[in-house]
Amino acid sequence: MVLVCGPYRGAVSNQANAKTPHPRGHVRAILARKDFRALLGTRAASQIADGFFQGGLAVSVFFNPTSKIEPFAYAIAFAMLIAPYSVLGPYVGVFLDRWSRRNILAVSNLLRALLVVPTALVIFWGGPEIVFGSFALLVITINRFVLAGLSASQPHVVEREHLVTANAFATTLGTICFGAGLGGSYVVTRLAEGEYAYALASGLAAPLYALSALIAWRAFRPMYLGPDEFERHTGRVVEAIVETTKGMVAGFAHLWQRRGAAYSMTVQAAHRALYGVLTVVTLAVLRGHFHDPSIEDFADTLGWLAGIAAAGQVGSFLSALITPRITRWWGPGRWVTALMLLVGVTIAGVAFAMWEPAFVAATLLINIASQGTKIVVDTSLQTTVADEYRGRLFSLNDTVFNLSFVIGMFAGASLLPSDGYAPDILFGVVVGYMIVTVWYGLISTRHRPY
Repeated sequence: MVLVCGPYRGAVSNQANAKTPHPRGHVRAILARKDFRALLGTRAASQIADGFFQGGLAVSVFFNPTSKIEPFAYAIAFAMLIAPYSVLGPYVGVFLDRWSRRNILAVSNLLRALLVVPTALVIFWGGPEIVFGSFALLVITINRFVLAGLSASQPHVVEREHLVTANAFATTLGTICFGAGLGGSYVVTRLAEGEYAYALASGLAAPLYALSALIAWRAFRPMYLGPDEFERHTGRVVEAIVETTKGMVAGFAHLWQRRGAAYSMTVQAAHRALYGVLTVVTLAVLRGHFHDPSIEDFADTLGWLAGIAAAGQVGSFLSALITPRITRWWGPGRWVTALMLLVGVTIAGVAFAMWEPAFVAATLLINIASQGTKIVVDTSLQTTVADEYRGRLFSLNDTVFNLSFVIGMFAGASLLPSDGYAPDILFGVVVGYMIVTVWYGLISTRHRPY
């Protein structure tokens, strides 16, 4: 099925055979559209809020000087928050392919704004962990609707030939906004003290979630972002959930017919699993091996984490600049293969050095690879999957994306010493990336992502 972009179907058809413009022309074209800018604003406000909320949450749990954390605790904490959120993923598509995506974005962010308030209060008062964890789980789970909804809506606000640039621009801006939120939460926790600082950093997410909801509600008509009327599912939601359970086989079959998209999702899943190992190693080694025990409040650790976060945002930004041009010139399959090779070589350097600045530099390069791969995968799903399946397959992709990360964290935590110093594990990760590089380099020549 030919992908169309809602009200702009005619424009897509008329321009399908047009000469590909210069990359700057793509950027001008997408930014000229008011609807794209509005969706971008919805994403930006939401992901800045995510950064504040999750940053305050992480510092209060992992870097609270009153708590003692072992490496396995990182994996358990992430699993508790991500696994339920991810298992629900395919069912989000039921709603994205059936209900107004504008309404889903607005209502989901409004609910999160309301839920952040009691979460921050529980952090401040030091309430029971089960209450704190339940509120946090709800806020993060609802994010599933927002991220999948933003991705599924994108083809309705840009023409087909601009999708790769739009994905590069939107997802990278989202990552940078998330990093800005993390940076803001770090500043708050350094300026304020104790539980008040953690609660304030998390609580600042509430007005930003509300702003995101307002932008989506005011900028779009109810069905503007899809699903398209001729592809929209109807009927009872409960029946649809049952049918979705049965229909996952059909969804996989639909994806399998688009081998390029399926293989690009697979390589991203492998990358995320290995990235999970890297994450738990980084957290553990900064909190353990590199931490100066004479400093009570982990100021040194948080300083290096701030540097890592900043390097990650720079890497995401650079990836947004170069990925659209390179994929058009070199091809998306070759680009992803090169990115996996880049990560493998980078991690080998970190394993040899085991030095704080090496982790910062490596984060910049790894984020170039992560963001570039995500841009390719998103574009592959948007351009090769029919709109009637797009919502559920984006949700499925998010599920695989997150569960792979959690699996990687558990694998790394099960092997790590308590202080996190484990260059041998990093060399094992290098071997994993080399295998992925060779496999995808061969398979992508026969099955291009798009």
